Amino acid sequence: MPWHLVSTMDARVQFVADHQREIFSMTELCRRHGISRQTGYETIARYRKYGPAGLAPGSRRPENSPTATGDEPVKLIVALRKRHPSFGPKKLLRILRRRHRRSDWPAASTVALILKRQGLVAERRVRAQHPPAPLVPRIVPARANDLWSVDFKGQFRTRDGRYCYPLTIADRFSRYLLDCYGMLAPSEQGTFARFRRVFATFGLPLAIRSDNGAPFASTALAGLSHLSVWWLRLGIRLERIRRGHPEENGGHEYVHRVLKRDAARPPAATCARQQARFEQFRQTYNHVRPHEALGQVVPADLYRPSPRSLPTRLLAIEYPGHFEVRRVTEGGSFSWHGHAVFLTHVLSGEPIGLEEVDDGIWTVYFCHQPIGRFDERTKHVTETHERCGSHA
Repeated sequence: MPWHLVSTMDARVQFVADHQREIFSMTELCRRHGISRQTGYETIARYRKYGPAGLAPGSRRPENSPTATGDEPVKLIVALRKRHPSFGPKKLLRILRRRHRRSDWPAASTVALILKRQGLVAERRVRAQHPPAPLVPRIVPARANDLWSVDFKGQFRTRDGRYCYPLTIADRFSRYLLDCYGMLAPSEQGTFARFRRVFATFGLPLAIRSDNGAPFASTALAGLSHLSVWWLRLGIRLERIRRGHPEENGGHEYVHRVLKRDAARPPAATCARQQARFEQFRQTYNHVRPHEALGQVVPADLYRPSPRSLPTRLLAIEYPGHFEVRRVTEGGSFSWHGHAVFLTHVLSGEPIGLEEVDDGIWTVYFCHQPIGRFDERTKHVTETHERCGSHA
């Protein structure tokens, strides 16, 4: 999260703590914190030279800094931690503030750094790294059906006053427009129906790229929606662009510009007649219009249906033998040693897999997709990736 959105001091303290965990490279760490690499290196250098006081905004700490945590508070913090090794910074501060009425107690984040510097915090090392859940685009398609993209073009009114929401689905390798359908509303049920038709006609892709809007995504854990859960059940990988970055789906945006120019200006008299225009547009776009990006060939010359056909029924989900498997209840939770841990209602009734990646830390999977990180101490699940919208 960019530092201007939170306390600058707390953000820098967290950055240093994350750097000392040695999980991410400096480039990745700076990207996750929304800062430049130069700022990252300067922050680490100030901390190494001045300690926590060097992280204060604009700090150029002199040798005798009045903002440093005094020797007496540090001694009290360390002594209490040694008596209670399981107590965290917040608990320690609460006890010390009650016992010693003084005004120079540091923030909990500074206490965490003091404990670490004194060797009172056990290092946690992640044994395995997993790719983040849905995602900033990474796939560069090498053949047809490696990657599809989907989006709703901006709605417009036909001349009878009804709204039309064009749903477009395209193959990113060949630019083949698989579907262009004018819906009366961008509904989940209607989108399901169009994808069933497209999957039945063209087979299944390896991955689908979308934005973060409904019905492709939601505000649930990992942005899962009922539609994207179905895609995962079909063995399709999810990719999502960042909020406010339509250029990450630039090829699809280009389809929409051409569609708007050639098939929606002016709009047709009715939605039915508008759909007839869309069908004609798709025929021309795929079979007649040469594409410069394809070396002036038409998409139909490069596209072939996928060999992965739509199954008549969904197969049972299987996880590796070393995974812990739990089933999500109708309330959206799973059971962990007698405790109900909330996950998301979107996965109600589905099995999830948990793989331990550190002592008491588990990566939560749905099908092949990592969707969260579970801490069995706090009984909470958090996302394993920076949600795309957090970059907005």
